[in-house]
Amino acid sequence: MALATVLSAATGLPTASAATAAPGAPPVWPEGPVFNDPLGTVDQQHAIRTRIIGLIDAAVKGSTIKVAVYHVWEAPVVEALVGAHRRGVDVQIVLDSTSRTDRPENTAYATLVRELGTDRSEPSFVTLCPSNKSCLGDPRYGKSIMHSKFWLFSQVEGARDVVVQTTSNATPSAHTKFFNDALLLPDNPTMYDAFAEYFADMAGKDWRAWDYRTVSSGRYKAYFFPRDGTVNETDTMYSVLNNVSCTYRDANGVRRGTRVRAAIFKITRQRIADKLVALKKAGCSVDLVYAETDSARSQHGRPGTWETLHQAGGPALRCFNDDRDPLRPGHKLTTPYIVHNKYVLIDGVYDGRRDKVAFTGSQNSTAPALRENDESIVKVDDDAVHDTYRTHFDRVKKAAWPGNEDGTDLCRGVKPLPQDGERPAR
Repeated sequence: MALATVLSAATGLPTASAATAAPGAPPVWPEGPVFNDPLGTVDQQHAIRTRIIGLIDAAVKGSTIKVAVYHVWEAPVVEALVGAHRRGVDVQIVLDSTSRTDRPENTAYATLVRELGTDRSEPSFVTLCPSNKSCLGDPRYGKSIMHSKFWLFSQVEGARDVVVQTTSNATPSAHTKFFNDALLLPDNPTMYDAFAEYFADMAGKDWRAWDYRTVSSGRYKAYFFPRDGTVNETDTMYSVLNNVSCTYRDANGVRRGTRVRAAIFKITRQRIADKLVALKKAGCSVDLVYAETDSARSQHGRPGTWETLHQAGGPALRCFNDDRDPLRPGHKLTTPYIVHNKYVLIDGVYDGRRDKVAFTGSQNSTAPALRENDESIVKVDDDAVHDTYRTHFDRVKKAAWPGNEDGTDLCRGVKPLPQDGERPAR
């Protein structure tokens, strides 16, 4: 199916076309990205959740839904999963242990246990990764998390082998406070099988047998973590940025510069900050919207990524970590408005040829995300998808606050947000 996008007239944000169907015909699930807008209407805020619930509701009897999401706390999502199970759909779920412990008053996990059970030998189950550890992380690295965010549907009305790779947890603020995206891949058995194998590995929790892997299918390539190693060459996103050539000549012989745009929740992996600066100094245009770094102010005087990114000749920066309460001027929000995306866009020369590529997934630019956590990234080699993400980037960049006045404690990581961005309610 061709990639299809429409532009939301109300917000300027691109979203994937809604699932549609002629009367009596199965729904059509457009391939491509979906974006929520926490600053938009209620429908725009919940665009990603609406798409996922629509897929759950369309799952056919005898099919399987596989869910690997860091935190699931939302009643509408849980109710949809319970409903699917009761109409004969196998439902399998892997969660981080903190999905239960971070909100002990939340009933989502208990409801799923009652409905699905916890026996992984059964067709339906919910299981937690070990306490303070991802399912596949080596314990020698210390604390880690299952931070993946993907949904798999073996068959829904109108499609088979559906993968949804998203940056969004199933938590309230993921829609109403955070900018997120979701990439929908219907009728893609290669990607489905790759993600299903990764899901089985996580559910099996055999970290000793795990090894980093990648799988390609047409315009898509998936990367599955954690990835062992210590050097730059074993840092996947560093290698991605290392594949960028900053200057080239177009078809008319005009000298051009490659443009790198990134919207990333947390950027504390020093080599990534170093590489973004190096690309800018090599002639690339580098534009970053972020919510949190680390800094001398957050690390007892030791400079971090904030100082690196702000050095002379570094990238254009906008911080989006806004704790102003729009309903009570002068007051602060417990959970701020943030960019929670984790995408990198490249428009220029990538891997030796003129191209437009996009990378999105669950992984922030932090050290644990690379070496310790369960994470996944999808590369999309498609001009239209890149341009759709670029429109989203322009929107988020314009809305970002405090923007380029980013010397605040929030932007410098002095008051770090939890891994899901959502602070416990006071």
